[in-house]
Amino acid sequence: MKLKTTLLGKTYGFGSVKEVLAKANEPKSGDELAGVAAASVQERVAAKVVLANMAVGDLRNNPVVPYEDDEVTRVIQDDVDEEVYREIANWTIAELREYILSEDVGTQEIRTLGRGLTSEVIAGATKLMSNLDLILGAKKAVVTAHCNTTVGAEGTFATRLQPNHPTDDPDGVKAALMEGLAYGVGDAVIGLNPVDDSLASVARLLHMFADFTEQWKIPTQNCVLAHVTTQMEAIKQGAPSDLIFQSIAGSQKGNEAFGITGAMLAEAQALVLEMGTSEGPNVMYFETGQGSELSSDAHCGADQLTMEARCYGFAKRFSPFLVNTVVGFIGPEYLYDSKQVTRAGLEDHFMGKLTGISMGCDACYTNHMKADQNDIENLSVLLVAAGCNYVMGIPHGDDIMLMYQCTGYHEAESLRQLFGKTAIPEFEQWMKDMGLIDGQRKLTERFGDASIFLERSGK
Repeated sequence: MKLKTTLLGKTYGFGSVKEVLAKANEPKSGDELAGVAAASVQERVAAKVVLANMAVGDLRNNPVVPYEDDEVTRVIQDDVDEEVYREIANWTIAELREYILSEDVGTQEIRTLGRGLTSEVIAGATKLMSNLDLILGAKKAVVTAHCNTTVGAEGTFATRLQPNHPTDDPDGVKAALMEGLAYGVGDAVIGLNPVDDSLASVARLLHMFADFTEQWKIPTQNCVLAHVTTQMEAIKQGAPSDLIFQSIAGSQKGNEAFGITGAMLAEAQALVLEMGTSEGPNVMYFETGQGSELSSDAHCGADQLTMEARCYGFAKRFSPFLVNTVVGFIGPEYLYDSKQVTRAGLEDHFMGKLTGISMGCDACYTNHMKADQNDIENLSVLLVAAGCNYVMGIPHGDDIMLMYQCTGYHEAESLRQLFGKTAIPEFEQWMKDMGLIDGQRKLTERFGDASIFLERSGK
């Protein structure tokens, strides 16, 4: 394994695979903050050259966190399909990239390939790709999952309805819920981030969502994004939950900062399969985001893209219904501006799809970042072009509880029309039954009018 190269008469050497991966990454303010970024454009190019000539086996055999020290590494390594891996172990990362982008390689080949790759290998291929490469590669990796309905089928584009409220007031939540549904948002999941993580509050919201979706026969999934232990206790006490949510990290230390272990997630998965209110078999919902490990000093000296790839390898163990990267949420310390956010969103989506999980993206930014709503709309267009399973839907793109900016209710239907896609079929039919769209899929006068729920309920 060669860890140096000469460019224009200057030799660049690297001390480890971890260093090569870090310095081959596209510019990220988080890597600079961590002290792992390339010192110059020339050094970045040199690292990419070295990475391109490494073998798949080199990256598998040199995880950025040692196997014996880290549960996430063990999950990733133990879940590799050894038969597939043996066929590709001697490929260079450059050859892996070329294979993924080859015209005669389609969804089935990509899905098979992914089973033989570790997260470090996937991260390595990602670092050699342009933004367009990432879109093309992800587009091939169709991944579906089923909870009550199926997300990710070709020709569909779904959304999470996120009716957050600064006090979890049920009436305020319900108002945002009704408006979002009237805009055709919520087919992936109705999922609220609670202010109050108490058992009583979480259970109350779960019951409210279940009652509302049952009353209006809405074909979707419900979830309240409290800590996994709170959700488990709510389910044990009879609260109706279709999914269990948890934020996850790319290292054991990062997961410990979230208060979780793999065993805890396995227990949650078993519980919701037994006592939850969905069909399954995919009943877990995970969120990630580049830089989260660095924020808890759990990045283990690795770059944020590689750590993010490891999140997806860990998530795959639990066959999730949904995974999404909250790509610009942490702030400019990790992704400085819209260019970095756009790149990270496309990277994360590609890596999740290549890993073999149902991947979405919370295309978002914070107000102290050098980005605006046009940038996020640009990213959402690129993501739908790449075959993204779902994005967020928030009133006016402004989350008044989490205090960040995101995709709004209005964008979902515009994106569907732009790319000739529909909502998840059962939800699409529900929109027709509610009079929001007609038989030719044209928007009616009632599209976006939340009062339709009040009129039909007699209020």
